[in-house]
Amino acid sequence: MSETPPDSLIPYDEIVQDALRAVVGRVLGQVAESGLPGNHHFYITFKTHAPGVDIPRHLTDRYPDEMTIVIQNRFWDLHVSSVGFEVGLSFNQVGSKLVIPFAAITAFHDPAVEFALHFSAQVDNQEPEEIAAAENDPIVKPVEDGSNVVSVDFTRKK
Repeated sequence: MSETPPDSLIPYDEIVQDALRAVVGRVLGQVAESGLPGNHHFYITFKTHAPGVDIPRHLTDRYPDEMTIVIQNRFWDLHVSSVGFEVGLSFNQVGSKLVIPFAAITAFHDPAVEFALHFSAQVDNQEPEEIAAAENDPIVKPVEDGSNVVSVDFTRKK
């Protein structure tokens, strides 16, 4: 008798990933309507060359694979749709508009409450590279209590 579970004909991992990305959309939608409550702020990491991502060329040149942005004090024109969001941020004191589909997001973190979601990336045979710190806001040291952290990794062995 084999101990290897059978391959599922239902893509559970993709369904869960989509549902968790919808959490990001719902949170950003509330912020777009009402602003950031309390000390909440977000670090959002995304693939810079994913389909639908539209960011200035100087940012894709500097971050050829992944980039982390901070939604905290200095952002504007946050608009959220069912497939992604767009936001205005300043990089080196130059305003930029970013369009980011939810499918491009690889991580979402709210250090105010230590809530984090990590999404598996669909990248073939690439080593992860070190991600430079976001330039659009100062780095805030997160609380180290580890509460409310959710990590989702759906790598499947075939």
